[in-house]
Amino acid sequence: MPDNASYNSSRSNKIIFYFLLFWTILNAIQAFTLELQADEAYYWLYSRYLDWGYFDHPPMVALFIRFGYALIHNEFGVRLLTVLASSTSIYLLWLILKKYAIDAVAFVLVVSGIFIFHIYGFTITPDGPLFFFTVLFYYVYQRYIEQDKWSLAIILALVIACLLYSKYNGVLLIGFTMLANIKMLKRGSFWAIVILSGALYLPHILWQVNHGYPSLNYHLFERSARTYDFTNTFSYIPGQLLMAGPLIGWFLFYKAFTTKIKDAFIRTLIVNCVGTFLFFFISSSRGEVQPHWTFILFAPLVMLVLIHFKQQNGRPKWLFPLAAVNLSLILAVRLIIIFGFGFARTYGHLKSYYGFKDWAHVVKQKAGDHYVVMSEGFQNPAKYDFYTNSLKCFAYDTRYYRRTQFDIWPMEDSLQHKKVLYLNWFPIKGLTTDSIKVEAGTWYTAWIDDFRTYQQINFETSSYKTAAAPGQKATFKLTFKNPYPFAISFSDKGYLHPVVLEACFFKGDGIVNVQKADSTFNQIHLKPGETGHYSFTINAPRTKGNYDLLFSLRTNPFPGSKNGRIITFAVK
Repeated sequence: MPDNASYNSSRSNKIIFYFLLFWTILNAIQAFTLELQADEAYYWLYSRYLDWGYFDHPPMVALFIRFGYALIHNEFGVRLLTVLASSTSIYLLWLILKKYAIDAVAFVLVVSGIFIFHIYGFTITPDGPLFFFTVLFYYVYQRYIEQDKWSLAIILALVIACLLYSKYNGVLLIGFTMLANIKMLKRGSFWAIVILSGALYLPHILWQVNHGYPSLNYHLFERSARTYDFTNTFSYIPGQLLMAGPLIGWFLFYKAFTTKIKDAFIRTLIVNCVGTFLFFFISSSRGEVQPHWTFILFAPLVMLVLIHFKQQNGRPKWLFPLAAVNLSLILAVRLIIIFGFGFARTYGHLKSYYGFKDWAHVVKQKAGDHYVVMSEGFQNPAKYDFYTNSLKCFAYDTRYYRRTQFDIWPMEDSLQHKKVLYLNWFPIKGLTTDSIKVEAGTWYTAWIDDFRTYQQINFETSSYKTAAAPGQKATFKLTFKNPYPFAISFSDKGYLHPVVLEACFFKGDGIVNVQKADSTFNQIHLKPGETGHYSFTINAPRTKGNYDLLFSLRTNPFPGSKNGRIITFAVK
């Protein structure tokens, strides 16, 4: 007969195997049945334009989608690697925890109750690759702590590079891991890891340099709130507890943060879990922190909770029924979403899973082979491109919104001087000719002849923070480059729609003052790659206060694009 240790190991492996099988099947069903969510279609477009970087994120999500979509040309193919990566990540967590002889039933109870694991078990976003390489990092690092081997160092460098190519949050994992084990700096192999991972990440750094650091400008400047909003901080902790499990989240955080540090690896987990939690808590003072941004902390959270159970000789008896109810709630929500019952089709982001396939085909029937232009964000244009299997819907990023990858892709180039269908969520007086009403909503259509925009133009100035007295004149020396593969002219001769450069003052969410450039701007002509200059003299608003100043190019009937970084303008 087998001894108790062998029997327990075999039993544990069976429990984990059947759990992973159920987990994979559930995620596969949801990945197959649901339409692409808002951001997923945008990342699918990433995969159509493979590059070393993108406006919002590094390129790993594009590679995940490219691989899966090459095998299966539908929503399931787009999400295929996320489904596989989720199951693999959970299995790696189990392998890491084998050293601590944790209980398989407790493992299943905790992992299955983490709400955020369910969300990203089938949804393809940069968070999926990020979490996979986070867990893989811990798996390799656990061994590297114990064995200073060059083979492990090389593997770790590769994993770190993949981590950074997944999402910028990976920097936190690297930084907090170093902080938790300063002694690693004495290892020669550690510096080899730094050099090799840095070299592997260099193409993305060069991409940022060549494109004017769009990701840094967006995440560090454009995304930050100008004033403190208490609700961002107040909602942060409840959001994290919900992501950890609607009923058990509070208990998991308590157990994780109070785990006893008995070795270097546990210390690494504690520093990463607590450090990441506090980092984003502090970040809430600069703007909204979405609950999923902390995804990387849930790997150490799970491990710490289970290690804590082992340190206390088992989990509390009341946890099993509470965790069962917690899991039942999550599964009920997942089933509601799969079948599209009740609130699923009308609530928040969930409603974007339904009706857009039909919407895209209805719009396609009206547009024919013509390009479609939308000015309501990047998600719906990307959905049209996916469900028509084309690249013929362009997102016009207005001055009231933000810049996106559509400002970098060459899609805008193909539209110039073409007849396009303008699709909007509100009617435009004197222009709208028809409407489209489908389950996904109502849109209004208009035909535009001789399309003309300059969305890729980026105005730069020497300072992005200035002050002036009420009504005082201020001159900005603008520098801009022609990024298009053809010559451009700001002259209106030969064009149906005139172009205007405007200085726009924003206060809060609204525009309060618009000033036009003089006619000398319309005399500028630029060859491909040529740099232009223009001095724009404006009058400061007459009311004291803090404003956001933005330079915008506008051609009718569009509201004007966002052609540069926001300038903080104080009127004193």
